[in-house]
Amino acid sequence: MGRSLTRKILESHLVKGSLVPGEEIFIRVDQTLTHDINAVMTYLAFEAIGLDRVRTQCSVSYLDHNLLYINSRTPDDHIYLQSAARRYGVYVSRPGNGICHTVHLARFGVPGAVCMGGDSHTPHGGAIGMLCMGVGGMDVATAMTGVPMRLKMPQVVKVYLTGRLRPGVNAKDVVLEMLRRETVKGGLGKVYEYVGPGAEALEVPQRATIANMGAEMGATASIFPADGPVRRFLEAQGRGDAYRELLPDADAEYDQERELDLGQLEPLMACPHLPDNVVPLEQVPKRKVQQVFLGSCTNASYGDLARAALVFRGRHVHQDVSCTCAIASRQTYRELLRDGYLDMLVEAGVRILEIACGPCCAIGQTPPTGGVSVRTSNRNFKGRAGNPTAEIYLVSPESAAATAVRGTFATAAEVMGEEVRRLGAVREPERYLADDSLLLPPLPPEEAQQVEVVRGPNIQPLPVPEVPENHLVAAVSLKAGDNVSTDDITPASAEFSSMRSNIPLMSRYCYCRYDPGFAERARELGRSIIIGGENYGQGSSREHAAINPMYLGVKCVIAKSMARIHRGNLVNHGVIPLLFADPADYDRIDQLDELAFTGLLEQLPTRRVTGRNRTKDFSFEAVLDLTDNELEVVLAGGQLRYLQKQLAEGENGV
Repeated sequence: MGRSLTRKILESHLVKGSLVPGEEIFIRVDQTLTHDINAVMTYLAFEAIGLDRVRTQCSVSYLDHNLLYINSRTPDDHIYLQSAARRYGVYVSRPGNGICHTVHLARFGVPGAVCMGGDSHTPHGGAIGMLCMGVGGMDVATAMTGVPMRLKMPQVVKVYLTGRLRPGVNAKDVVLEMLRRETVKGGLGKVYEYVGPGAEALEVPQRATIANMGAEMGATASIFPADGPVRRFLEAQGRGDAYRELLPDADAEYDQERELDLGQLEPLMACPHLPDNVVPLEQVPKRKVQQVFLGSCTNASYGDLARAALVFRGRHVHQDVSCTCAIASRQTYRELLRDGYLDMLVEAGVRILEIACGPCCAIGQTPPTGGVSVRTSNRNFKGRAGNPTAEIYLVSPESAAATAVRGTFATAAEVMGEEVRRLGAVREPERYLADDSLLLPPLPPEEAQQVEVVRGPNIQPLPVPEVPENHLVAAVSLKAGDNVSTDDITPASAEFSSMRSNIPLMSRYCYCRYDPGFAERARELGRSIIIGGENYGQGSSREHAAINPMYLGVKCVIAKSMARIHRGNLVNHGVIPLLFADPADYDRIDQLDELAFTGLLEQLPTRRVTGRNRTKDFSFEAVLDLTDNELEVVLAGGQLRYLQKQLAEGENGV
């Protein structure tokens, strides 16, 4: 049988292992990306490793998430990140240049390359035939050393697309339909490979929306072929020389298959508080809306906002609605300005925000108390927008614009009538305005060595975990429910994001919205264990959701199931991730129960651990679903200790 696109890329980057689903493999990484609210930990780790320069083909530090300088911490972080990048041979995308995923796809994307990014939406780059994966910051630091990265070989799922999107239906509706079918944990351990005539009909930014939100299914990555639309996109970026055709074989073998007719889709809406809570928009009871947000990496391309502008043309934002727009990149901003679409938005009463992630991760534009906010971004977890009392609904830009006009949920067709057909004529530019003046290239090595890395007073050392003990006795500091997100563990917002380079400070707010007493309770216990339900740690890649509990003394998390990136972050930061062998045992353990694991270091290599609930006097079993290398990292006391040892011994990490 032939090979899938995913398998071809992995084969070309394979250093060790067998491409059998579930098996541990090691692959060479070509590119990395980081962004400002997660990257300080990454570069602190890279500094601690002790290398003089990154060893990837291309690494980029983006200053794009938190541009709302509410105090001195964030500008200090930006100065640190820019100076660290200059010191270690990394590109810098300065504030105002655009959101990392959009800029990286346009200015650095290469079909067939492997990219790892310290953000869960890094799979955005799969739109052009790159294999892009979101990972924790420690994994990015490891990749920057040139050490091959560990990965569980994923299953490859063929998604055969037919038909064409009708006017008023967006690529957002494609991925919302996928979420409705697959659920927020259905993509765990999978890569979704989109093929077929429907895929060929999608432009690259439309593909990027679908690839980007594969993260909400828990997928390792999503990918499209490098074909005609990719060639046209790269040529329009003035980067035609980066293109090479990369297709799956005609008889490619897949682990699973799906089919989706784009022509049958209708406008959809993800209702609170999960992105898989998807229903047809017209079936959702009309509700008054206080806020509409157009933007984010997911849906702020030229085509997205041009179509939204056409919905607004000749109309105005409803008097009861606050409508804002954050454009994905400076390039897109200038294109929309040149072609008159930005003026249509402003004329309609839309407020134009910074070119940044901003409201997507609760940095500005928090909804009012009990408010209804309709957004084109990718997540609607409770509190994701900065207000746990608000209800967040996810829709396409066309539907968001229509909602802003009506003041209640609406589709473009409801607002435009027959004029909705005009939306089908919008196309991406034949030539983009390429201006890389806000991209600072790496300095030559001799110049880079003269750069001083500048640390503001808020930047504290990266905490390093202890090596695990053979006999662990600890109380349960938290019993969490299903689908706990990294937003629940370390909340998003301008305030909390500005703390992320200071773990002693930020740890005080760990779980502050989910369980306000957690941090103090964990600190008083000294060492403790967290119990979790299904899909523990879903959402963002932020490793702070692992570092903060570790800093507070959490030694182990035992859950029914666990999100891929968060599980990896726990491993990297020395917290043992266990799964209940019998999920029913979850119900038998309560907060503050004392749990004991005897001979833990002998049990861990067997991948099955017996624990005892001393409070209720019963035993239970848990499974350690880790690869051989991940087990070594856990036993070493985290990835930093493990990597330092490997590099000191002259090994390459495999």
